[in-house]
Amino acid sequence: MTDAGHDARHEVRDAGDTERRTHDVVVYGATGFVGRLLAEYLARNAPSGTRIALAGRSRTKLEEVRRGLPRAARDWPLVVADAVDEVALRSLAASTTVVATTVGPYLRYGLPLARACAEAGTHYADLTGEILFVRKAIDECDALAKASGARIVTACGYDSVPSDLAVHLLHQQAQHDAAGGLLDTTLHARAKGGVSGGTVDSSRAQLDAVSTDRRAVKTLFDPYGLSPDRNAEPDLGKERDPMAVFRDADTGDWVGPFVMASFNTRIVRRSNALRDHAYGRRFRYRELSAYGRGPVARGRATAFTVGLGLAMKAMGDDRTRPVFDRIAPSPGEGPSEKTRRTGWFSMKVRTTTETGRRYLATVTAQGDPGYAATTVMLGEAALALALDGDRLPPAAGVLTPATALGDVLVDRLRRRDFTLRVEEIPSA
Repeated sequence: MTDAGHDARHEVRDAGDTERRTHDVVVYGATGFVGRLLAEYLARNAPSGTRIALAGRSRTKLEEVRRGLPRAARDWPLVVADAVDEVALRSLAASTTVVATTVGPYLRYGLPLARACAEAGTHYADLTGEILFVRKAIDECDALAKASGARIVTACGYDSVPSDLAVHLLHQQAQHDAAGGLLDTTLHARAKGGVSGGTVDSSRAQLDAVSTDRRAVKTLFDPYGLSPDRNAEPDLGKERDPMAVFRDADTGDWVGPFVMASFNTRIVRRSNALRDHAYGRRFRYRELSAYGRGPVARGRATAFTVGLGLAMKAMGDDRTRPVFDRIAPSPGEGPSEKTRRTGWFSMKVRTTTETGRRYLATVTAQGDPGYAATTVMLGEAALALALDGDRLPPAAGVLTPATALGDVLVDRLRRRDFTLRVEEIPSA
């Protein structure tokens, strides 16, 4: 299905620069589990005439993937580039307006490609949920990207598009209503879906880095670890990610730790800082998993929290990791088609403003959140970067979905049947 509203092409750069780039979007990692899903999504949904290429380290596997895609993709060019071949990555980056990469763990494999894009003035979108990778990308690529005009956009999937856009919309509504800055803001997440080997491998990569680098530990546990200027952040006391099960006083739900809170909260705080703390200097943000009311919900919350703790302990202990590795899915494996089709997610974000007004943002979608829905999010982010340049926020550097794409991505996702809305709720 083609997005007819975007058949008209939007130039991202001047005409000369666009003409010398062979592709609009390159899908890097097209032979992996999520890469194949992304390629199929673009084949079905990219506007007619969009120049898309598939990239990876094996031409044979790329050809196999292309043969299995819808007819629109049968003539897509193939680009061979290994994640450790910096010459090939620079050539790839120079050939396209956007690279959408699914090759992780990003901490192991992602930085050379991000750097190549930053140097070439090529926009970049990934699916990372890795704090340490984003920190390295900021330190090594932000200045390069600002100089070249590239948007290096991390976390363009379930981590962290729903979180980042929800708070973006809350801020917009509060601003429109002259309600003042945002204060205490809490996300409640509910979801049904599966887990892939790539997600597990990303967690392993971060644990390995922490075991050999004390500075990495500090970054992981700093709520402002992804800030562009740590010294400019407000002192709001300890903003730790909740790790216990408790009953939320505002909603009555039993809640517990949300597995991606430690990453998403830092992306949202980075958005605030990149906007010169437009959300407010007293903006406090946390994320929780919500299970509903009653004893059954409390039991589910407790069971998940205990299981999460045991899994992280097993993964981080050399004695138990071999056992964990045998149980966990391997890289390249992911949930079944049925799981991807029947999954869903719902995120509800409540905030109180400086004037006492309260708002609720809701972001929902059908499809497994980490795969079906994530494919839509990354695909639409890549198309926005390639085709909507004149409507995007004026920004360059290592960015977040909200600061790089903002309302353009909101509009695109709404056209793909995502719910993104804000409403005012009665004061407590």
